[in-house]
Amino acid sequence: KLEWLSWSIFRMTSPTGKVILTNPFVTNPDSPVKAADIGKADIILVADGHPDEVGSAAEIALNTKAQVVTTHELAWGFLKAKGLPETQARTGQPGERFRFDGITVRLVNSVHGSGNPEPPGYFGGAALGFFITFENGLTVYFSGSTALTMDMQLWGSMYQPDVAILVLQGNRDVKDIAQMARFLAMGNPRLKTVIPHHHRLQPPAGAPTPQDLAREIQALNLPVTVLNPELKKVYTLSP
Repeated sequence: KLEWLSWSIFRMTSPTGKVILTNPFVTNPDSPVKAADIGKADIILVADGHPDEVGSAAEIALNTKAQVVTTHELAWGFLKAKGLPETQARTGQPGERFRFDGITVRLVNSVHGSGNPEPPGYFGGAALGFFITFENGLTVYFSGSTALTMDMQLWGSMYQPDVAILVLQGNRDVKDIAQMARFLAMGNPRLKTVIPHHHRLQPPAGAPTPQDLAREIQALNLPVTVLNPELKKVYTLSP
């Protein structure tokens, strides 16, 4: 099951009830939840060191005892200073994977930055994307904030994602985002759902919208559906 909680925050509940959160930036103006409202989380995925990716990861992890999956640099350079115990950090770099009782999380590179200006400032290591394979075989790609890269063609054919959650950020060309879907579908007949993230509920003038993305994907004749989720609505996804 999947819920969008605004910006790039998704709550995914696995077939056995494990809860995965992505980029818990719950202080953004569209968020329907606060950190204290997150009563259960088993895994928190943090894509890079930017404030809108890290969000309230440390606070939520402390409240829920969740494992935070991110880079060494981000965990030990920032989250530890926020009180996150070492036992709650699963740190790695692009190319690594972690297993959690039937769930596999693969770390891939993201063409993006990872610094944070919050005093005293820090570098968060490599920016990440994640391939999450659930107990029933469903695989979800969460892109983080990456730019378009031909690596996606390789990942699509290797990891066979059913769902791609792709960045729809203010200054991006929506054609680039549609090409992400095309690359992920190459050699991968399983891709059937694309979900945008990183956008406001009311995008500012000139920013790409979920409707723009749907039109561009349709123009490419890709056999996928663009899901523009409503806040907090629960969607059921299947492999």
